[in-house]
Amino acid sequence: MNEKELQSTIQSKVSSKLAPLLAKYNMDLTELDASLKWKPIVLILGNYSSGKSTFINELLGKDIQRTGQAPTDDSFTLLTAPSNGGGEKDIPGADLVNDERLPFTGFKLYGEKFISHFRMKQIASPVFDNLALIDSPGMLDSISEKDRGYDYANVVKEFAKLADLIVLMFDPHKAGTIQETYNAIRNTLPDATGEDRIVFVMSRIDECDNVGDLVRSYGTLCWNLSQMTGRKDIPRVYLTYSPLVADNNEDHALWAEEREHLKEKVMAAPSLRISHILQDVDKQVDDVRMVVEAMWSFAEGGKKIVRKNLKNSLIIGGFVFLCLDLVTREFIGFPEKTLISSLLSGFIPPEQFLLPLGGLLAVLLVSFAWLSKWQLPRYYNKCRKSVDTLVETETEYRKNVWARVKNSVNELLEKPKTKDLYLPHAKNIMKLEKFSKKHIQKYYETIRK
Repeated sequence: MNEKELQSTIQSKVSSKLAPLLAKYNMDLTELDASLKWKPIVLILGNYSSGKSTFINELLGKDIQRTGQAPTDDSFTLLTAPSNGGGEKDIPGADLVNDERLPFTGFKLYGEKFISHFRMKQIASPVFDNLALIDSPGMLDSISEKDRGYDYANVVKEFAKLADLIVLMFDPHKAGTIQETYNAIRNTLPDATGEDRIVFVMSRIDECDNVGDLVRSYGTLCWNLSQMTGRKDIPRVYLTYSPLVADNNEDHALWAEEREHLKEKVMAAPSLRISHILQDVDKQVDDVRMVVEAMWSFAEGGKKIVRKNLKNSLIIGGFVFLCLDLVTREFIGFPEKTLISSLLSGFIPPEQFLLPLGGLLAVLLVSFAWLSKWQLPRYYNKCRKSVDTLVETETEYRKNVWARVKNSVNELLEKPKTKDLYLPHAKNIMKLEKFSKKHIQKYYETIRK
């Protein structure tokens, strides 16, 4: 089974096995569905003039993207092969966000301004047989930047969720000092993807006057990365340049192998696709499982209240059934003969049950009203206020999962119904465990072979 067939099989299993459970708990399948669609994606990010477009042109072996020292393109440009053997063409963003076959329908939320700055270039190149590149607008300093007109950070976040590899590029002159770059590394990317999917690159090293200048720029970038990532250990930073624009210099040959390693890493992105899809599916399973655990805990507490209410109702109702006519006879002289005396005499006329049954029914109605208008609403409110007590977060991983799904649980508890207490939550947890063991682990074993 090749990668495309395996991806299609995983998509089918998710649709048939996992999607119904997500729907039961009002969880969104959009992100997972998007990651299962289409082909591997590499997202290119960086400051303006960091060499993004030059790097893309070098990968393709021809000038596709405009290059320059100043910002040259303010759009997210999707580069890929023509579909179904068609010719090269440009496709506007409006078509992309409305095509259900593509993973970009969710981007309609970002409005017309973004859509007008999103496009696809279909290019005949063997590079794009099973790969798509996204060239992004250069990151700017918010102090001098004019309003883009759309939520740039969240757009980057959504593209990052789809990407199998993210190449974050810097140049020696602006080694990570741009505000949007800081926000992306510090906040946007950690929320969207794993560190293993991000590659840091300092390009245009040919513009350094000498080795000392290069060392200073590299040191500055490493320092800034340590501040932005909050990590003491610095990730690998590829040093590269483009021979298409650099002056011929024997010193540059030292970095030729580094440049080739970077290009190979980008071209190997398709091999990571299935692994990333399984990571996303596994993550979704863990998310919905914790939601189900929370709702199971909620349901158990609610059912305990219902059972206690029913038990008390039957005890009180039984007492009223047997003794109500004794009380009414004592105070108003009705009925002439009580239910107990009839039981002792061995003959009970049917009309003898009217008053006891009426009393029992009244008790049950009052009890139900007490349960539905006071006890359960009070319990629901308590759960909403102390939602964190519904699950155990004994590990850092479970804390992270709970942080992702807590809002989903709050939404389910916003307007709960009594029938929610009797959903088969425990059975649904078993279904998720079975899906994980039977399918996800099986696919992991397949790609390891």
